[in-house]
Amino acid sequence: MTGTTLAALAAAYFLLLLLVGRLVGGKGDNETFFRAGRQSPWWAVAYGMIGASISGVTFVSVPGMVGSTQFTYLQTCMGFILGYVFVACFLLPIYYRMNLTSIYTYLDRRLGLSSYLTGASFFFLSKLAGASIRLYLVCTILQRFIFDGMGVNFITTVSLVLLLIWLYTMYSGIKTIVWTDCLQTTVLLVSLVLIITQACQGMGITLGEACSRVWSDPMSRIFDFGDPQGRQYFWKQFLSGIFIPIVMTGLDQDMMQKNLTCKTLRQSRLNMCINGIFYLPVNLLFLMLGGILYLMCTQMGITVPKAGDELLPMLCSSGLLGQAAMACFTVGIVAAAFSSADSALTSLTTCFCVDLARRPDSIWFRRISHFGIACCLLMVIIIVDAVGSSSVIDAVYTVCGYTYGPLLGLFAFGMLTRRRPRASLVPVICVTSPMICFVLDWAVRTHTSYRFGYELLMVNGLLVFLLLLLSSAKLSTDNTGGNGHIETVGGDSSRRP
Repeated sequence: MTGTTLAALAAAYFLLLLLVGRLVGGKGDNETFFRAGRQSPWWAVAYGMIGASISGVTFVSVPGMVGSTQFTYLQTCMGFILGYVFVACFLLPIYYRMNLTSIYTYLDRRLGLSSYLTGASFFFLSKLAGASIRLYLVCTILQRFIFDGMGVNFITTVSLVLLLIWLYTMYSGIKTIVWTDCLQTTVLLVSLVLIITQACQGMGITLGEACSRVWSDPMSRIFDFGDPQGRQYFWKQFLSGIFIPIVMTGLDQDMMQKNLTCKTLRQSRLNMCINGIFYLPVNLLFLMLGGILYLMCTQMGITVPKAGDELLPMLCSSGLLGQAAMACFTVGIVAAAFSSADSALTSLTTCFCVDLARRPDSIWFRRISHFGIACCLLMVIIIVDAVGSSSVIDAVYTVCGYTYGPLLGLFAFGMLTRRRPRASLVPVICVTSPMICFVLDWAVRTHTSYRFGYELLMVNGLLVFLLLLLSSAKLSTDNTGGNGHIETVGGDSSRRP
């Protein structure tokens, strides 16, 4: 299949997105852009969030990790279910009672302006870096499969992708994204199933036979109760899986903005729980694809690439999976890229306008900011491409992981205590804690056999919490300045100190 044909498929998919965006677009005001008027059907939000949680990186990374970690990633996914239930039961009620547009406004009302700006800044920088890197990795795949053969350079490719995303999100923002995410989830799942089917046909076996062979192979190992110091140990993975959705969904404006568009708290809770349950079987499908691809390599004597991320792109580009798989892979990658990048662009715009610039009512400022943030994404991608080092990409992802720890600590402190930290120390604590965790990780790795995994996020959050506690004072009517509600887990937003 030629690059021109694949480009035509990608263009047709974009036109479909643009059509959906125009059909569901509302007034184009800020209430529609930021919260969709709180009229989104819960089932549409739940279904669309499945696709939003699957980035282009997930599309190629999860199948590739089977060779090194087997199916142990499902241990983390099992923890996700409890994490999503926690968000539904404890965080969403607070957000709805306070009628928030940006979830970081909670920090302002509970902990003060310094905590508010610190939390919002951490989200903005980490999301800007993370979204840029995810989009960069996807664009490199599109460049390889489509645009290299057409003589289009990489910067033009990235600019075109960002322009397309900006076009269908600039008018109605989150309202458009709720419905385009439904389309993109459908495309992702259909593409995934078709690639699995094509791989089975390439080996000359049925889907049932392929699944049976994968399950009987040691690579299908799910549970690891062997070495407690290993990264794949069950309780480390499971407990980390509980905290990951709490932080990266419940404390992330990108993911929560969709949930806050539901009509009622009950509907938003239902959406969250269903999304958590379906996360497990969807990732099982990706792992099953990885297992089938590794079996295919063994059966056909194909050398497995050292980097697991290269497995699926290599087999698709080689033609071993057929032309249909190549088309599905390309469209699936485009859908995954758009579903994660469009919501990131919208949430960054919301955070900048509502939290950092404090101008939630200005339509023209929102539109300028929306375009400006798209340009920022482009600049970060150009810088990463100019450096041209995968180690830099890994480093950026690591840094992004560290930045969620302060958010966890800030929100936990606000919800679990009745104290307020010293304003001048909050930014210092939130910057210092990830640095301490970095040194701790290095020291443990150097001097012991223990290896930190996702649990470092919990350590980071706990450290921020303890440091805030040490620097805090008990709330009173004298130090709240009249602007702070005490909003704790299970508490009442109307109660004042």
